[in-house]
Amino acid sequence: MRWIHCLAVGALSVALAACTTSPTGRSQLTLMSDDQLDQMGAQAFAEYQQERTTVGGAPYRLAQCVTREIVATLPAELQRDNWQVKVFQDDSANAFALPGGYVGVNTGLLEITENQDQLAAVIGHEIGHVLAHHANERASTQSATNLGLSVLSSAAGLEGAGGQQVMAALGMGAQYGILLPFSRSHESEADTIGLRLMADAGFDPRASIALWQNMERAGGGQPPEWMSTHPSHGSRIAGLEAGMPEALQRYRQAGQAPDCGQP
Repeated sequence: MRWIHCLAVGALSVALAACTTSPTGRSQLTLMSDDQLDQMGAQAFAEYQQERTTVGGAPYRLAQCVTREIVATLPAELQRDNWQVKVFQDDSANAFALPGGYVGVNTGLLEITENQDQLAAVIGHEIGHVLAHHANERASTQSATNLGLSVLSSAAGLEGAGGQQVMAALGMGAQYGILLPFSRSHESEADTIGLRLMADAGFDPRASIALWQNMERAGGGQPPEWMSTHPSHGSRIAGLEAGMPEALQRYRQAGQAPDCGQP
């Protein structure tokens, strides 16, 4: 079976050949157009609003203000006048940003963030995903992985029950060996980009570490890191600490952000 494993790795490696480069210099495969991603972002944001209640007042003004300051640091083509921000009534400590210029913040996140700097760490991270075209890359990687496994199945003549078992094992290998680590690399890269964005916008980057300490205290047990789409809290904090000297330098050069209010 070792030749099958080697063939699978080779096929998937070819499929994952780089086409573009991320903001941190990492090679990427991006097969979808910006227009396609923007349309998907608009549709997802509209559906999310249909499923959840939106919140106004101080929570909305805070999220809008923090987002506005971070967006102002983006490249000119991404400084959209129509970035839409919504706060959703949802107890989960979560936020998201979508291609096309959409940001959503759950009220559950505002329960954990202690100040605007911690909220900026999350929003900067989420916008970092958009800036690095992670949605495009993940969709492209999934497509290329499926194609690689399909080609392997045909080339190796893996048919029948035995072949199905082998392909199932190879699929699991792709999940744990490629797709999940890819997701973890996206999260770590978004942390790095988000740290820079919040610092450039005048939010104290040290708040990012305090935020994840809060998350660690509030959250339950995590699966083993090798089985998770996200780095462990410890790995995440270590990565942020590694990027902190650069972020603090950018923060001092940017000056302090305006007072956006409190969560």
